[in-house]
Amino acid sequence: MDFLSNHLLAEATIEVGEHPMQILVLGMKVNLDIVFASLVAALIVLALGFLMRRKVTSGVPGKLQLFWETLFEQIGGIAESAIGPQGRRFVPLAMGLFLFILICNWIEIIPSGHNPEWFPAPTSDVNLPLAMAVVVIFLVHYNSIKARGTKGYFKHYLEPYPVMLPINIIEEITKPITLTFRLFGNIFASVLMVSVITALLPIFLVPVGELIWKPFAMFIGAIQAFIFALLTIIYLGIGMSTEEH
Repeated sequence: MDFLSNHLLAEATIEVGEHPMQILVLGMKVNLDIVFASLVAALIVLALGFLMRRKVTSGVPGKLQLFWETLFEQIGGIAESAIGPQGRRFVPLAMGLFLFILICNWIEIIPSGHNPEWFPAPTSDVNLPLAMAVVVIFLVHYNSIKARGTKGYFKHYLEPYPVMLPINIIEEITKPITLTFRLFGNIFASVLMVSVITALLPIFLVPVGELIWKPFAMFIGAIQAFIFALLTIIYLGIGMSTEEH
């Protein structure tokens, strides 16, 4: 009976896709909690960047510099293998996306005692992943036109055979959709699971449930941030490829 009571209470308290702070701008709903959490995540990324710039040294690197250099080399190696030597210029983009998404994924599940209404995971709202995916795909097509030329860009839709035109167009349309829902779906599920654990478990077991689940949720958040950055580089590599095979 206790479990049933907890289950019924959970159904009454868990709200999916609800935002307690909303305003209307030009007839569109703006979720202030998501905007606020996104700005906080962006400020953290900027603060880490400025701190790194101040502490950088040509001698023995500190822990923060070592983290940045390791991340840069890892992403740089992936970019070079996917795009070639010119792929290095996309490393700051991939690093920025990785760190921003990582902090957005972690901002709610890190135990900090804050009010979850003010610090939800921005990536658990579909609007932020969609906005980032649209920007990434725009850069992919922009750089594809620069690398292939206008004629080569439109010609690749007919490869390897003209009959593939509809399939190639559908593939390009689905890229931002898959980027969006891969990130949104995983983070939303993680956040929802924490809410379910909190609602269903007896109050004295809630810290134990969160202690077990939150590290796993943080691991998923890190993996999804890396995958988004990795797919950005891969899509850029595919879009800029001028090889005929």
